Amino acid sequence: MALLSIVLPAYNEEQNIANTAKVLGDLLDANGIDYELVFISDGSKDGTFERIQECAAQNPRVRGAEFSRNFGKEAGIFAGLELTTGDAVIVMDCDLQHPPEVIPLMWEKWQQGAEIVEGIKSDRGRESLGYKLSAGLFYKIMSKLIKMDMNASSDFKLLDRKVVQVLLELPERNTFFRALTFWAGFKTETVEYEVQERKYGQSKWSFWSLMKYAITNATSFSTLPLQLVTIMGMISIFFSVILAIQTLVRYLMGTAVEGFTTVILLILIIGGFLMLSLGIIGHYIARIYEEVKGRPKYIISHVTANVPQTAVGSWKREHRADQNI
Repeated sequence: MALLSIVLPAYNEEQNIANTAKVLGDLLDANGIDYELVFISDGSKDGTFERIQECAAQNPRVRGAEFSRNFGKEAGIFAGLELTTGDAVIVMDCDLQHPPEVIPLMWEKWQQGAEIVEGIKSDRGRESLGYKLSAGLFYKIMSKLIKMDMNASSDFKLLDRKVVQVLLELPERNTFFRALTFWAGFKTETVEYEVQERKYGQSKWSFWSLMKYAITNATSFSTLPLQLVTIMGMISIFFSVILAIQTLVRYLMGTAVEGFTTVILLILIIGGFLMLSLGIIGHYIARIYEEVKGRPKYIISHVTANVPQTAVGSWKREHRADQNI
């Protein structure tokens, strides 16, 4: 019988763990789907991992791990993929804003031959005006940078085991899971869903965290920001040529403008472009620096007792290899 693994990254979600495990377990049992739930505590400062351990003690199909510190959602997703053993893997939010009711449909599409089943948002649910504006700006930036419609896409998706293996074998440290599944190709189907309200707690995403997430993922997946440096250089040269011609014409006509206003404006424009360009290049150099160091995406400090030793051994081998670089 095929096994479904569900990866659930969690950061300070102690109130949601038990409810999520129960809701998913009841749903999958009712639909006759053999499953495992893999929770990843991303350096949570509350009792998230303790709740995971309690659920694992009550249900052997629940297992999990805890990071030594906060490594971010991307690391949580890939750690979860590493620890899964299922024939198909679903990644979803621990707060159940990704509706569990869609899982049987995803499972059905996978059984019919789909290798990736993408969850597409048909309704974002109730959100504050500030969050809508920041999220909207985030998705517009990402869509332009990686040339893919990010507005409706999400991390809620099902992957066949072969797709999971492809993603895990990628050597890069700075990953963007949502875009990598599009990049990987494979036979893809979609399902629509409405974002649900959180039962407990509040969203951990603020305007600044979304912008940081956008910049990090854009520079790890796209070279378009580097091309903007060339565009800004061309604009700067264009304005410089116009001002040079204007200044030369006025000089020859004997009507040259006295003072340094034009020079100051030109310096400010060019200086602004230069500093912005250096910032973009510096960010890419930082990404290269992080990749060259070869540090692991994450460090696991604890795992639940029922985590398969094969999965733990795989992580330990990778960790030792990184230490020997």
